[in-house]
Amino acid sequence: MENSGCGQECFDVIVVGAGIMGSSTAYQTAKRGHKTLLLEQFDFLHHRGSSHGESRTIRATYSVDYYCRMVLESYTLWEQAESEIGYKVYFKAPQFDMGPADGDSLRALISSCRNNSLPHHVLDSRQVAQKFSGRIRIPEDWVGVLTEHGGVIKPTKAVSMFQTLALQNGAVLRDNVEVKDIKRSSDGGGGVVVFTSNGERFRGKKCVVTVGAWMKKLLKTVSGRELPIQPLETTACYWRIKEGHESDYAIGGGDFPTFASYGNPLIYGTPSLEFPGLIKIAVHGGYTCDPDKRPWGPGLSLAELKEWIEGRFSGLVDPTGPVATQLCMYSLTPDEDFVIDFLGGEFEKDVVIGGGFSGHGFKMAPVVGRILADLVLTEEAKGVDLKYFRASRFEENPKGNNKDLGVQVGNLSDH
Repeated sequence: MENSGCGQECFDVIVVGAGIMGSSTAYQTAKRGHKTLLLEQFDFLHHRGSSHGESRTIRATYSVDYYCRMVLESYTLWEQAESEIGYKVYFKAPQFDMGPADGDSLRALISSCRNNSLPHHVLDSRQVAQKFSGRIRIPEDWVGVLTEHGGVIKPTKAVSMFQTLALQNGAVLRDNVEVKDIKRSSDGGGGVVVFTSNGERFRGKKCVVTVGAWMKKLLKTVSGRELPIQPLETTACYWRIKEGHESDYAIGGGDFPTFASYGNPLIYGTPSLEFPGLIKIAVHGGYTCDPDKRPWGPGLSLAELKEWIEGRFSGLVDPTGPVATQLCMYSLTPDEDFVIDFLGGEFEKDVVIGGGFSGHGFKMAPVVGRILADLVLTEEAKGVDLKYFRASRFEENPKGNNKDLGVQVGNLSDH
């Protein structure tokens, strides 16, 4: 134990990890008037984790109900933050999900739309071709689900937005500060001491840990607890749209959607936005990795993805190969559900953890930040059932939450 020294400089909340989740949390705690410190082990806005890049999908369609409700709240919170900062990070588009008509996950997704009163249209292959004027085609034994709740988030810009808003609300931001350990204070007044690799110590009443792919390593050091959060390296691919058809697949100019394909492989994509004439289409998945010893490529085989592109886009997207790629990491749990909980043990409720976002959490960053802030400040979170996100679920069942789906694709990547 260490003396917290809170009679001197002591923060109300120390947030460890300044990716999208940590930055959103720091914004929330600072906005509520609490003295907040946000720490990042690398440069702010670095490209070594899960919060960088040019686009993430936002969609409300899931095969389980609890994420739909969180995404719907996030839409409002994204727009609220945009109004405070004065620029846009969220660009609206429809969302189109497709897959075999008899697939368990797609049927569960349709059921979730109904349970959450989410307006949607189920389309057969002929209706899909008609709706998108031949730009998207699906096999005859597939169906599509179209909703208006889609869109694209600009990730690096979004992280910068939350960091700027946190700063404007009085937070202290420090980068290139690697946290090596967190200990309980010994002065009897509660609180924690955060230790860094450069010898600095920061004292706080409460702490939130949101270190992404480094979560498993840090938590084992801090508490001896080993959570099944596995880092994966994944590749986002950009494909060339045939000349003369670029606007047909662009966001904003028409009705082309963000999309997900619930077959094998699991595929997702966004309209052309960040790179003119290119469309992002990628496979959900990747290779396990050590975040400190990454392979940096080459990624998954693209043979099935090339075949999928050739069959879906009427020859208007060149399936020969991607013309650009970007690497990123997931932090995958066995059930691909989040971990949002108190660390417990000697820390009791003074340390809150948020991790294991499994490639599909970015869109929900505003609501996750709100929940983590609620937990660290009030010890409870309103409007969300946290039983699905408890760390203890892996002690009861190493596979985590039981979903009873043939394929777990409701948690398809945002990347």
